[in-house]
Amino acid sequence: MLRFALGPALTLALLAGAAVAAPLAPGTAAFDDFTYSGQDPTDAPLAPGAYANPILKGFYPDPSVTRVGQDYYLVNSTFAWFPGIPVFHSRDLVNWTQIGNAIDRPGQLDFKRLAMSRAVFAPAITEHAGVFYILNTCVDCGGNFLVTARDPKGPWSDPVWLPEIDGIDTSLFFDDDGRAWIVNNGPPQGPSRYDGHRAIWIQEYDPKAGKMVGPRSVLVDGGVDPATKPIWIEGPHILKVDGRYYLTAAEGGTAEGHSQVVLRADKATGPYTPYAGNPILTQRDLPRDRAHPITSAGHADLVQTQGGDWWATFLAVRPYGDDTYNTGRETFLLPVTWQDGWPVILPPKTAIPYAGPRPRLPAGTAPTIPTTGAFTVRETFDGKALGLDWMTMRIPAGRWWDLQDGALVLRARPDRLGGFEQPSIWARRQQHLNATAETTVRFTPKAAGDRAGIVALQNDAFFYALTVAGGADGRPEVRLEKRAGEKDPVDGAIVARAPLPVAGGEPVRLKITARGGLYDFAYATGDGAWRNLAGDQDGTILSTKVAGGFVGTMLGLYARADGK
Repeated sequence: MLRFALGPALTLALLAGAAVAAPLAPGTAAFDDFTYSGQDPTDAPLAPGAYANPILKGFYPDPSVTRVGQDYYLVNSTFAWFPGIPVFHSRDLVNWTQIGNAIDRPGQLDFKRLAMSRAVFAPAITEHAGVFYILNTCVDCGGNFLVTARDPKGPWSDPVWLPEIDGIDTSLFFDDDGRAWIVNNGPPQGPSRYDGHRAIWIQEYDPKAGKMVGPRSVLVDGGVDPATKPIWIEGPHILKVDGRYYLTAAEGGTAEGHSQVVLRADKATGPYTPYAGNPILTQRDLPRDRAHPITSAGHADLVQTQGGDWWATFLAVRPYGDDTYNTGRETFLLPVTWQDGWPVILPPKTAIPYAGPRPRLPAGTAPTIPTTGAFTVRETFDGKALGLDWMTMRIPAGRWWDLQDGALVLRARPDRLGGFEQPSIWARRQQHLNATAETTVRFTPKAAGDRAGIVALQNDAFFYALTVAGGADGRPEVRLEKRAGEKDPVDGAIVARAPLPVAGGEPVRLKITARGGLYDFAYATGDGAWRNLAGDQDGTILSTKVAGGFVGTMLGLYARADGK
């Protein structure tokens, strides 16, 4: 894995080098490289001793963090993308390296034909007596479960299912005597009093038997102030500090009303009293027209450093318009201060900073694959396996990809991007508002429905696909297709097309450029000169506001044969 920017000379060299590559097997597409580059308006040089927010740019929602000695581990949601639940390691809470995926083999879960924002919700990671636990919910694919590992790199166990728990956002807490408790978001006792009325439940868990024991009980009904009809109390975590138990949870939904609240008790099972100064984190009390806003903050998890300081990881978003963002929910970091025995992440009406003083920890090693700031990542596919940050839609039933002679080779199968199927696609996250993704593809289409290239995809119903495809005259063409809702054709409607001045199988370079809510699509052939196919395309269709759900835009490599 190398990191550098592409210039015209390098583009020519790539095209020339690809031209002498080994012949492809029929029905396959080869991608000789993939380059992602991004820079945001807020990516200013850091002052000495500072760190940048977000610490994990792009689609890294619902962070959960834990410390074991001097090591910190963090996990995120991935929903119906696979491999699922990335596991990160850090020594300083700033530099994060992905070391594994907790859901990394088909036998663990079955995502079926689920929508991309179903399946793997809000994981929570903890460690006890040398065993790491990740609790999670597979929504519409089995319910609540936990997986374990002795080494957080994996392998992680097959799921241990928890059928007694009805709801989502499970989290495990071990008391000083080793007694274990699971808290989660679930339906309230009795009928819901209003839309979004939820409760936080607790029940004891026997780790030796691998099952729930004892009665279930409600810790929080509705939220910290039931009179206001608070919505979607979720993402609970319990921590014990100075003999008291603190329950933190998100409240207000995951949009602009999102927040974090805290309650306190003398026993793990309560009763819990809410902090009078709640919420301890929100951005909903700030002007919507402020410059470079960070919004929708919440779903926090607190961790104490070995030096005694407290920090919080949490999700938030960076919109480029009226609550429109394509980068998904991202992971942020802020210090926690204790005020009169209560943890506070941010005072009211305080904007989340894009930079701040680093934690008082020894500097960690910068990751090979950057996660924050401006950066360029170039993949040459010369390893034995794809990087841990590459994902595909749902769980493959068989292997349709390979790494051969410095290329990612995909078998062009009938499964479609918009068909709620398992298409031949490997993708990585769009991590900046302003970004480019480029690749060199070699593909010989045999029919008009055959295509291979690069995509920008939010889900099955909202995507752009820039591909080398079968033309009407039997010669290949470069084609841009767009799907902006389920009423559009499954493969997308054709936005633009142009005949290619090369024969099938010769290298073609494809590029997607994101500029906030606008996307440009270009291609290059043997002379290396970029040709604009379609510019100023509506990128808001890739935003969460338009497409819905909880994921972010993915930039990927894709191949399909129409199967005729």
